[in-house]
Amino acid sequence: MNIGEAARASGVTAKMIRYYESVGLLAAKERTTAGYRVYGAQEVHSLRFIRQARRLGFLVEDIRKLLALWHDRSRASAEVKSIALEHVAELNRRIDELTEMRDTLTHLAEHCHGDDRPDCPIIESLAAADSSAAAPDCHGHCKTVPQR
Repeated sequence: MNIGEAARASGVTAKMIRYYESVGLLAAKERTTAGYRVYGAQEVHSLRFIRQARRLGFLVEDIRKLLALWHDRSRASAEVKSIALEHVAELNRRIDELTEMRDTLTHLAEHCHGDDRPDCPIIESLAAADSSAAAPDCHGHCKTVPQR
């Protein structure tokens, strides 16, 4: 099947298939004399694997490792579990950051009068030169938005 058919069968766009080939997640396909790539059932299965891994938020390097482990029937499941648990830890860190951001913005919004006056703790917090400084109207009770 050509790249368009492989895209439809796998749920991955042709552009992403080309990208996955360029980063080595999918072996680059030889081309026909007409210049078309030809994909088979195994490539479509790999693309579905990659799509699911991306849905779960795995990074390209982790997907590369998982693909290698998937193809290695002598693998130890402990290796797969280790990669998954590292990813869970990273997701938890991101959730903590997002929760702190949400709480900070909620607090700032609760302390903003939202009227026609110019003073606003949201703007003051965003404009603060020192990212660890709380907005003045918060009287030291505001959390700061974590820096990335």
